[in-house]
Amino acid sequence: MKKHKNEDKLFKAAMEIGAGYAKKRGYADFDKGVSNKDKVECIYRLLVTDKLIKPLPTDKEDGPNIKHRLVLWLIAQLPDNHPLLD
Repeated sequence: MKKHKNEDKLFKAAMEIGAGYAKKRGYADFDKGVSNKDKVECIYRLLVTDKLIKPLPTDKEDGPNIKHRLVLWLIAQLPDNHPLLD
């Protein structure tokens, strides 16, 4: 798994966009008591269910791999000249 130079910023953007996507799909906002780990997994599972990203193998479904998959999803959505891709 090759880490992107701006992976932290890309992940933060992926979470914001993923949460917005979930809201448009009819899901409520995340409560304040929901952990970041649960938010990441929820957004990942929604995108997999909607076939927007390919699911990870079951033995690879852990925090870093899920975060990386969300980053790859966002990279595919961004235009080539986006500042986060530099």
